[in-house]
Formats: sequence, C-alpha cells, structure tokens
Amino acid sequence: QVQLVESGGGLVQPGGSLRLSCAASGRTFSYYTMGWFRQAPGKEREFVAASRRIGGTYYADSVKGRFTISRDNAKNTVYLEMNSLNPEDTAVYYCAATQSLLITRNNANYWGQGTQVTVSS
Repeated sequence: QVQLVESGGGLVQPGGSLRLSCAASGRTFSYYTMGWFRQAPGKEREFVAASRRIGGTYYADSVKGRFTISRDNAKNTVYLEMNSLNPEDTAVYYCAATQSLLITRNNANYWGQGTQVTVSS
C-alpha cells in the first residue's frame, strides 16, 4: 500500500512559478516510478512528468524546459517545480506511482487526491 498526498497548488499569475509536493507513505518509496498528471475540466487526464524508479526523468513535450520533477527518497517525497506558467497549465495536478519503468494513467497503482493549480491574471 502507498498513500500519496499532494500539496502546493494555488493561484499564480502567468509567467509565475509554483512547486508542488507529493508525500508518500511506505517503506518502499525508492522502488516506485513516480509521476505527475493533470486534468482540466472537460479534458482527459494527461501525463506531465515522471521520475523512474531506477533513475532518470522524462517529460511531456508541453512542459519540457519549464517543469522539473525531482525526488527525495529519504523524505518519501516527489516534487514538481513549475516555471513560466501559462493559463493552459491550469488543471488539477495528481501524483501517481507504479513499479513499472514507465507510468501512465492506466498502469498507475496509486493516486493522490489532487491539488488545484490556477494560472490567471
């Protein structure tokens, strides 16, 4: 069992930055690939970024160069640093986990409750 809790969402102006956190329970955090997904109203949940359980990261093209995923295994926490935000980034952001090397909305075993990010002037 893994429990995930996101935090750090809020309202930010276009061009601004936010850092999201996802705190995970359990003693096997380092064995999981961790990912961030987002879902806007009326849209499908989409992949944002991932940190592989064996190391390395990968990103959706839409956020590459602007977002950075990182993890602190000692703290059982994964982060998403978001820079140069625009209104199209507005969504509920979800943290997810899987033991696979790739994480998708279909193979993720665990999900957080989500945190709202709103980018607006």
